[in-house]
Amino acid sequence: MGATNCPETPRQRMISMMYLVLTALLALNVSKEVLEAFVTVNETMEVTNENFTKKINNSYANFDKANSEAPGKVGPYYKKAMEAKKISKDLIDYIYDIKAELIAKVQDIPKEEAKTFPLKKVNRKDNYDDPTNYFIGDSQDGSKGKSLELKNKINDFRTKMIALLDIKVQDHYSKSLGLKTEGPYEDADGKVQNWEMHHFYHTIMAATVTILNKLVAEVKNVEFDIISQLYTSVSAADFKFDKIMAKVVPKSSYVLVGDNYEADIFVAALDTKQNPEVLIGSGVDTSTNKILGGARTVEAVEGIGKLKIPAGAEGLQKFGGLINVKSPSGGILSYPFQEEYIVGRPSATVAADAMNVFYVGVENPVTISVPGVPFEKIRANMTNGTLTPKGKGKYVVKVTTPGQKAMVNISADFGGTVKPMGKSEFRIKRVPSPTAMVGGISEGVISKDKLAASGGIIPQMPQDFEFQLNFIITSYSFVISKGGEVSEKIIKGNKFTSEVISAIKSASRGQKIWFENISAQGPDGTRKLSPISLRLN
Repeated sequence: MGATNCPETPRQRMISMMYLVLTALLALNVSKEVLEAFVTVNETMEVTNENFTKKINNSYANFDKANSEAPGKVGPYYKKAMEAKKISKDLIDYIYDIKAELIAKVQDIPKEEAKTFPLKKVNRKDNYDDPTNYFIGDSQDGSKGKSLELKNKINDFRTKMIALLDIKVQDHYSKSLGLKTEGPYEDADGKVQNWEMHHFYHTIMAATVTILNKLVAEVKNVEFDIISQLYTSVSAADFKFDKIMAKVVPKSSYVLVGDNYEADIFVAALDTKQNPEVLIGSGVDTSTNKILGGARTVEAVEGIGKLKIPAGAEGLQKFGGLINVKSPSGGILSYPFQEEYIVGRPSATVAADAMNVFYVGVENPVTISVPGVPFEKIRANMTNGTLTPKGKGKYVVKVTTPGQKAMVNISADFGGTVKPMGKSEFRIKRVPSPTAMVGGISEGVISKDKLAASGGIIPQMPQDFEFQLNFIITSYSFVISKGGEVSEKIIKGNKFTSEVISAIKSASRGQKIWFENISAQGPDGTRKLSPISLRLN
């Protein structure tokens, strides 16, 4: 930043641009807590994948047994199941291979070692340059990176897996199976993205590895669905209904740590040739089968009601209704049901909008959110400071004592029960001192004309500081050396008095000038700034 009445030099303009870049980078700062959260999620995903593998292997074991007992009946479906197993293994091996290749590149280790290298030991979990270069390359749409190849393999995998099923159910599974890459996808500003950019552009290393393991889970999920459908095709003809499937109905689709996930698991048989009448409302009176809150009809396709409820308000949502089906005797049988689910945001964090520090004397902006809980149901308090809500998850933090640590504690109200949701620790620091500058410099050589024209002392904050603060120079000492004698004058304010300007203009080349005992008033009180040492040329 140049001084008043002085144009900026190219170097100063460059520094100003660097400040803007640093500010943008700070907005991308990922806290240690968030990185550790990714590691935890990734480890959970790896355990889930191991458990899913066991579950799928049990399905293949059942197929093996059925094929050995009735090869004529089971054989054609068993052959397709073995094809599904190979197709799935090929894609999973590919995903694990590119994950190892990426870890090897970031960690600078052999690829073979990277195959078993845990995410928690990766040094630069917040690095997004290497993952972006690897998956996106120098393209604007990911077409020159690994992501396009990965997407094509996923699309080919879905096509091959669906082709293994009976043509009558292929359309249904094409719509219901996961691993769809066509979108739509949008960035945080609502701009349309493709699958490649949405998943891998500027995605940090910790998130990239987690995404790859999540893709493995989705591959296994598709594999399980296809195997289950093939196995069902063997036995469906033995029942009056033409389709049998396993169903898991959870008590809630959102569970807190320490609580229990509860669900009813059963085998459901249905007639794809007869669509039931499905009616829903806010609930149902099971004693009278009366729908509460007004009934509406749910579209049914191939015997299955396709419920779609827009996720509007956050928090616990409930609904209930009736399924009416024709009985073999011609009457109508009604089956009541009730369900609930949680509507929440994609992530939950307590994040200082500037960085993981609270500064004394300023209003520190903080955003707090909890998935599945409306903002008005969130409870927040802190130690060693005050936390003032400003609405919609925004808070202002004020602290007074540097050197301490502040703890922000978060809880949430779930239907009248308040439960702790976590806490985050922040450091308390004084705002940094500005640098006292004259004519755009704090030391060195300067012409006396430029020095006289600068008009006074300007305090300049460090370029990497996140807040816009104004320090006011309240006084300084003007010291000049001439002929071996040193004279000093104490000046109030930051301006050069006529006496100071006269002394500067009458000074000789090579003469030294100092500005000392510089006092500045800031948001947290008065402080002394470093002196300015100049030599005239």
